[in-house]
Amino acid sequence: MRIVVIGATGHVGGYLIPRLVTAGHEVVAISRGLREPYRADPAWDAVERLVVDRDAEDAAGTFGPRVAALGADAVVDMVCFSPGSAAKLLAALRGTSAFLAMCGTIWTHGTPTAVPVLEHEDRRPRGEYGVGKAAIEDLVLAEADRADGVRCTVLHPGHISGPGWPVINPAGNLDPAVWRKLAAGEPLTLPGLGLETLHHVHADDVAQAFQLAVERQTDAAGRAFHVVAERAVTLRGYAEAAAGWWARDAVLEFAPFDRFAATTTEEQAAVTLDHIARSPSASIAAARERLGYAPQHTSFDAAREAVAWLAAHGDDGIPMPTS
Repeated sequence: MRIVVIGATGHVGGYLIPRLVTAGHEVVAISRGLREPYRADPAWDAVERLVVDRDAEDAAGTFGPRVAALGADAVVDMVCFSPGSAAKLLAALRGTSAFLAMCGTIWTHGTPTAVPVLEHEDRRPRGEYGVGKAAIEDLVLAEADRADGVRCTVLHPGHISGPGWPVINPAGNLDPAVWRKLAAGEPLTLPGLGLETLHHVHADDVAQAFQLAVERQTDAAGRAFHVVAERAVTLRGYAEAAAGWWARDAVLEFAPFDRFAATTTEEQAAVTLDHIARSPSASIAAARERLGYAPQHTSFDAAREAVAWLAAHGDDGIPMPTS
């Protein structure tokens, strides 16, 4: 197939593009600039690369037609963040033979009433990002129901993790001090009883799901799928596992959120609240059954890879995991 990937040099694209090329597909990679992908791979030598300012072209009404003119069998959109942009792309692809796989987020769910949550449940998103992605999903799935509509699907990743960028830590935020404390065996305060959950996914497992979706279009069309690790993790369990990466036992303290917030910055406390208020735990049953999705990394695996990369490349004083 001829596959166009929008947002190709991001976290997931670094894994998706080599997967598609290796599988024998012709790939067109669209990005805002010519910066190198997160992961170097010789597969990029076989890729047609286009630099496009999506925001500017959306405003001019040219982005959707530009994509449609590429004659793709499938379009993967990793970087759509507004319903207006999604609507323009759908309108441009209508009448073509292109299949559209849109990247959503598990943050389209609000606080779950039962876990693991299914794709159609508890759709009470909070925050601009979650609300916007939920609106995009509604547009895409409504499009799939049109007689003349684009064949399409939405994949909802969890906390995308892996080497090359910071990872959500056991306190539910991005504060590198959390890793330093766990590595040193120092006390770490977690909110609540540490039983709130996080649901990570390795970027390569997200790439796997997008590859499956475009290769199994009949099975994917008209549906939304969660794309996460096999199981979510509790803050407490995550911290205990992470301390073991440095052969330490986690020394944990627990506090109500307001007391926890006093142990970190206002910014990091807000990130924590965003995560634990949702306490995501998403089912992958639909993706497994219809697409054959089989994540190769646990939440712990994905986070450990990210931390090892940060230790090797960063200046945050995080020591390299020893086990």
